[in-house]
Amino acid sequence: MFGIFGHPDASVMTYYGLHALQHRGQEAAGIVTSEYDKEKSRYKFNIHKDHGLVLSVFSDPKILTEVLKGESAIGHTRYSTTGSGDKRNNIQPLRVNFKDGHLALSHNGNFTNTGILRNRLEEEGTLFQTTTDSELALHLIARSKEEDIVNKILDAFRQVEGAYSICILTDDKLFAVRDPHGVRPFAFGKLEGSFVFASETCAFDIINADYIRDVEPGEVIMIDRNVLESGKEESFSIGQAEKFRHCIFEYIYFSRPDSMIFEEKVDKVRRKLGKTLAEESPAPQRISDDEKKVAIINVPDSSNTATLGYFNAAVKINKDVKHEIGLIRSHYVGRTFIQPGQDKRKMKVKTKFNTVKGVINNRKIVIIDDSIVRGTTSKLLVELINKAEPNEVHLKITSPPVVAPCYYGMDFPSRDELIANQTDGNVDKIRDELGLTSLHYLSFLGLRNSVPYKHEKTDYCTACFTGNYPIQIEGLEKMSKHQFDD
Repeated sequence: MFGIFGHPDASVMTYYGLHALQHRGQEAAGIVTSEYDKEKSRYKFNIHKDHGLVLSVFSDPKILTEVLKGESAIGHTRYSTTGSGDKRNNIQPLRVNFKDGHLALSHNGNFTNTGILRNRLEEEGTLFQTTTDSELALHLIARSKEEDIVNKILDAFRQVEGAYSICILTDDKLFAVRDPHGVRPFAFGKLEGSFVFASETCAFDIINADYIRDVEPGEVIMIDRNVLESGKEESFSIGQAEKFRHCIFEYIYFSRPDSMIFEEKVDKVRRKLGKTLAEESPAPQRISDDEKKVAIINVPDSSNTATLGYFNAAVKINKDVKHEIGLIRSHYVGRTFIQPGQDKRKMKVKTKFNTVKGVINNRKIVIIDDSIVRGTTSKLLVELINKAEPNEVHLKITSPPVVAPCYYGMDFPSRDELIANQTDGNVDKIRDELGLTSLHYLSFLGLRNSVPYKHEKTDYCTACFTGNYPIQIEGLEKMSKHQFDD
């Protein structure tokens, strides 16, 4: 998700920002711009979106230069967590016209009281055009009885529960809205005389924007022409939770290592996770001097920096280890975790990785990875590695077992899909299922001790590891990604 206000090349900046955020969603991409039509003395919204990666959706440069005109824009890369990824209507940004003008929205996260709100609005006559939870926010804003757009937005989001970082574009304003718990990351920055928002700071780096701060949990930031002139954003509040509940999985897997989220560098945290894992589960020893050094290899790319943390700690304990490149990743294949279907996910794994057989053959191998969710990727990777005939394969994970669904913006909503549940949490069963010599997960305490606590209110959502949900979820037993699909 990306937003910019007050830049002559707003669509181009958004395009590059979305490129940097491609890892957060690979199903679809889109951009909406606000353009002032001088001849008609009114604003108009321009939009282009489609299924596919950013590069393919905007393959024609004329889309950015001739279609998406305007000095303000929001963009989105889709990773479906509510509503089918195959439906074109679900592609964001979502755009509507209402009595006060145009309105467009990009959303990262999930609303958790969607069922209650959707049923209420349907009974009041609202016609829904998508099966996503994000559309609710547009209807709540448009239907608000408050007089001005700021109070309409405040009114709308005081009715919504869950996890959300949201960019809202109106004719002449840009809003950034973050939920009171601060579950998903949301960065605020400046580019020359314009203001920018993004899911991660890596989107600022690509366009040379400066990071100012995070959008605070429960904060609504408004940018308009007056703000551009003063250089100081306007801030409003929808309320703040007693404790922040940042998604801990952002540090483990989801965010890019070159980003700063929740006021800390992701690379630094991942190295700490690897270091803690090495202290909990050291690499095996060589039996004799004739045996090759134990190879520590990473699963590219999300575990790269965690592996460095593990190796740097491991070599102090055991001089018989060596950091090696044992897996090669094709960078023309997207992230397998966020593929919308299991069959597609399996095929992606098969085309994504290959082994460096000379590194693996006749050797003890330690694989460092960030997580095991469904087990599909891990199982296929181990099969690939075993074909290279190592002596032993030890898998070490920089997070605890994933035992519970996520309802706050990660796509593992069914307990039945989780391998830790399929095996009743028995690590030995998971080890055998994956075909490993040994398997070790980072302890929950080790995880908690490895993440930063920058603020007195800082805490984390760890529901996927504990089953304890910090934000109320309406109709938990009925929650489903496709609950509103035909």
